[in-house]
Amino acid sequence: VQLQASGGGLVQAGGSLRLSCETSARTFSSSHMGWFRQAPGKEREFVAAITRRGGNTYYSDSVKGRFTISRDNAKNTVYLQMNSLKQEDMAVYYCAADTAAVLAVYVPSRPDLYDYWGQGTQVTVSS
Repeated sequence: VQLQASGGGLVQAGGSLRLSCETSARTFSSSHMGWFRQAPGKEREFVAAITRRGGNTYYSDSVKGRFTISRDNAKNTVYLQMNSLKQEDMAVYYCAADTAAVLAVYVPSRPDLYDYWGQGTQVTVSS
């Protein structure tokens, strides 16, 4: 399973970016998908997640109301729309897939539940 994240770049504070994560997996539509980020010197942190059919979405408190996660199962792609970007959003963003997708035990913020990870895409926010 390969995950290819894209869409990162340089944006001014207050601006927007949309990240995409395309996967080659035929299991995409049955996988929960998550976005995490890691800033220099900090641990990887949960950003957002979406269940396999898109029925449930989850966000960290720091991005709630500004970021939106969505998915297109026909395109095997998950998106992260990021609005009102702040300097504290600057990080490498990673997409991840939980192919087991057992909803009863799904804790979207737990990175150990995700068994496949993309390579990361850099988001830089200037003041």
